[in-house]
Amino acid sequence: MDFLKIINKYYEKNTKARNILLSHSRAVAKKALEIGGKNKNLNPDLKFIEEASMLHDIGIFLTNAPSIYCFGKRPYICHGFLGREILEKEGFLSHALVCERHVGAGISKEETKRGGFPLPFKDMIPLTIEEKIVCVADKFFSKKKDFLEKEKTIEEIKKDIKKYGKESFERFENWLNILGITN
Repeated sequence: MDFLKIINKYYEKNTKARNILLSHSRAVAKKALEIGGKNKNLNPDLKFIEEASMLHDIGIFLTNAPSIYCFGKRPYICHGFLGREILEKEGFLSHALVCERHVGAGISKEETKRGGFPLPFKDMIPLTIEEKIVCVADKFFSKKKDFLEKEKTIEEIKKDIKKYGKESFERFENWLNILGITN
């Protein structure tokens, strides 16, 4: 799969949004491959992890996130399922699921209802080891200009995840335990 071909189809070259997407995705891919490499006992598909990491945020351009030069109409929280729609259209169904499921620590339909999120009413929680690895790796990096390639600490990530409730926090901590991530 040529993930750059897909990115080029949706993001014009030499734009700030594309540069942010690529910088963030490369950092996530590097971290995800590091996590996957340390968990060979779980038999992760490293090639898929790299591809999915590079495409997990493909839907951001459809959201209204001016700080990352995205001027779409939908709230940022929608970028996951919007990315899923893009990658399904492109024929990459497994990669599409990573897009949909990586937001936060995944989002259950109960969390969608409680939060009043403008999302499809279904569970969007990582299921496969590859989905969990990409989701966890994504939390180490922000798309904010001054923090694009600065890796967050586990404590910073946990503080962020706690904002989304006990269910998300426990799910994320469980993944850290499964993946042997302690710091």
